[in-house]
Amino acid sequence: MTRTNLITGFLGSGKTTSILHLLAHKDPNEKWAVLVNEFGEVGIDGALLADSGALLKEIPGGCMCCVNGLPMQVGLNTLLRQGKPDRLLIEPTGLGHPKQILDLLTAPVYEPWIDLRATLCILDPRLLLDEKSASNENFRDQLAAADIIVANKSDRATPESEQALERWWQQNGGDRQLIHSEHGKIDASSSGFAASQFSRVARQRRAFSSA
Repeated sequence: MTRTNLITGFLGSGKTTSILHLLAHKDPNEKWAVLVNEFGEVGIDGALLADSGALLKEIPGGCMCCVNGLPMQVGLNTLLRQGKPDRLLIEPTGLGHPKQILDLLTAPVYEPWIDLRATLCILDPRLLLDEKSASNENFRDQLAAADIIVANKSDRATPESEQALERWWQQNGGDRQLIHSEHGKIDASSSGFAASQFSRVARQRRAFSSA
């Protein structure tokens, strides 16, 4: 089975840098793959992939969140069956709805293939101060679906953004994990990203199916 992480984040959150950092610091004995939108935010060129040994599959049309569409499923199936990666990172566009993708990844047909792990949301806390961003449905959905919130760009934080993050966390944190990061650096070895932490969605699906 392929350990799979969905990595979301609003436009400009630093998602690209975070994914590249994870690829650069992965276990050299593991094969990783990345599934992205053809016209998404993440720009991962061939040289970077060659250095990390990772596979890249782009979904044509730039609409990964239309999970009922054939391109998304074909791309996913190709990576899983032909690439057989140890770890798969899925990056929908910054305007995507993660719930639809999580529904697909937890579908019975993928049970033999996918070991769904924590969903990460890369967050620039300063966006919590921007009413337009904070009230955006996609922005809120990404935060709600996350198992791990990566508060990125800590080096650019202001007292106001830190207070906004603290308020949001007190109201919405629950049993999730909060990681502070600068320049998209995520220490995968010490976070729930690498541990045997299954996504809350996967746990809920298992509990429901066994009830």
